[in-house]
Amino acid sequence: MSRREAVLSAGAVFLVALLVRAIAATQITFPRPEDVAYYVGVARNLVEGHGLTTDAIWSFQTPPLSFPRAAFEVWLPLPTLLAAIPMALFGTTFAAAQVSSVIVGSIVAVLAWRLAADVAEARRLTPGRARTLAIGSGLTAAVYLPLVLASVQPDSTMPFAALVLVACLLMTRLSRRVNIDDVREEGILTFVDRTARDLGRRSRARVALGVLFALAALTRNEAIWLALTFLLIEWSNVRRAYSNRSDRLGAWGINVIPVGLVAILTFAPWAFRDWIEFGSPLPGQALTNALSLDGRDIFAWQVQPTLARYLDAGLAKLLELRWDGIVHNVVSVLLLLGVPLSVVGLIGLPGVVGRRAGRSSSAASGASAASAPSVAPDAAASAGSSAAVDRSGFAVDPLRPLVIFSVITFLVASLVFPVSTTWGTFLHAAGAIHVLLVISALLVLDSLIGWVGKRRGWTNPVAWLGPAFAITGCLLFSAVLLPTEGRAGRDTADQYAAIAYAFSPAGAAAAFASGGSGVDLTQEPGPVITDFPIWFAEATRHHAIALPNESPSSILDLARTFDPPARFLVVGADNSGAWPAAILTGAPGSDCFVPLQLPDDPAHPGALDNVLAFRIRCP
Repeated sequence: MSRREAVLSAGAVFLVALLVRAIAATQITFPRPEDVAYYVGVARNLVEGHGLTTDAIWSFQTPPLSFPRAAFEVWLPLPTLLAAIPMALFGTTFAAAQVSSVIVGSIVAVLAWRLAADVAEARRLTPGRARTLAIGSGLTAAVYLPLVLASVQPDSTMPFAALVLVACLLMTRLSRRVNIDDVREEGILTFVDRTARDLGRRSRARVALGVLFALAALTRNEAIWLALTFLLIEWSNVRRAYSNRSDRLGAWGINVIPVGLVAILTFAPWAFRDWIEFGSPLPGQALTNALSLDGRDIFAWQVQPTLARYLDAGLAKLLELRWDGIVHNVVSVLLLLGVPLSVVGLIGLPGVVGRRAGRSSSAASGASAASAPSVAPDAAASAGSSAAVDRSGFAVDPLRPLVIFSVITFLVASLVFPVSTTWGTFLHAAGAIHVLLVISALLVLDSLIGWVGKRRGWTNPVAWLGPAFAITGCLLFSAVLLPTEGRAGRDTADQYAAIAYAFSPAGAAAAFASGGSGVDLTQEPGPVITDFPIWFAEATRHHAIALPNESPSSILDLARTFDPPARFLVVGADNSGAWPAAILTGAPGSDCFVPLQLPDDPAHPGALDNVLAFRIRCP
């Protein structure tokens, strides 16, 4: 592929992805799920001069529990820093924050194109089929619904996906071998000069990889699995290059230690900040989440997750949690929003990954009979796997780093954090895995169409059928589901706009006028306890704390812990946890919670029908 063709192809993919995401952003106008609002809210506080602080406390496991609250005791800051740039330029709105995620999501589509181009080169596809696979993968990623939705929500999903893909591309390039046979063709001096330049590029690539690991660690905790992938890839490389174990260990250390040092030095300032703010450079409750038996355990106050409690649940319960986690991650995260393409990609992934390069190339050249029957298979393509890969310049399959990362991330999320993963842990780490499924699906379709073309004796080029099917299916699915997702977001936005009105001076005046007891949060010094503290804080611009799934006595203890104390509780009537059932069923201590009649918002009539509010009257 020439440089001009590469630039034009990448530019076309980026522009299509940018257009699709810009249109999608007009449908998605509310930060949903709630963690998106957290990143946006902290970015707004940063732009407004309040630093990296949050108006909501959603976890009580990391002190200090007070306001102003330093942000990111568990989550990480890079998405907020990216969102703050357009918010500083265009205003502190959700739409401005979306600019960053739209651009990063468009870059992910370009990275899908680049990865697919590497795959085509490694598998020795003919130029026409290689071009079709690369551009088709990029354009499919541009319209693939899971990637589109994630690209209009400024959270960690797309920045992490971009960093993972770039890191995997660099790992592949660092795995390329120097071919001694080139000495005969270009002469010793030219070979030495080219090799010296290549070593310089490799050194710069290792520095860049270290920076990428640090940036990934500033985005999601799953960066550790990306680093582990690099360690495994490098060990595989030195095993092929050296037979002696001590030589392997030495070469492996030389390759990985500089990358690790760069990553540590780049990440160190943030670790120091966490140490100052929270007393530890490590994420607060990340490991404790592995002991969760219910998703609401992240909001625990008095009943904290412990190992003894976890083991007391019994083997059957623990196995059930892992089964639920696996099913959720496969069906809800990887397949549901991407059907039918996601199903094709996942089913075909073992064959795509396990297929030897030579066999893959032979199949591809056989497939090319549909477009040019007279073209014979390349001799290198029909040779062994290592020969085919070496001649293409790749020592490992370009998909291999991404596959290793995907498998590790999936297994850890499903088996170690089976409860947290149903609340979004794997969802936000799976952006790059969706790209893997897209490329896998197009490789499967390419092989299938080639097989059909060979069987039926087609003579016209039909390589475009696979990408055409994929892109059309993704567009149709996106056109149906995007408006539905948008309506759900607007309904939530209306509800929280009505909540903001109910607790505003105007809402309090309306409540008093109708004989009720209004609440003006501008006159209330303490935080509000609620089941969606981040949305509540963003809507009202008042401090909010999470509602633990615990007894009324525990909630009263939580309310008294803050200074000034929390005097109000807001909860959805459809909350399936202990609240509001604990009050409605008369549990001990429930008499301390006095119901409030919230005034209806004239702009959003009926939006508060499902919202209950209580005044906490006990000292």
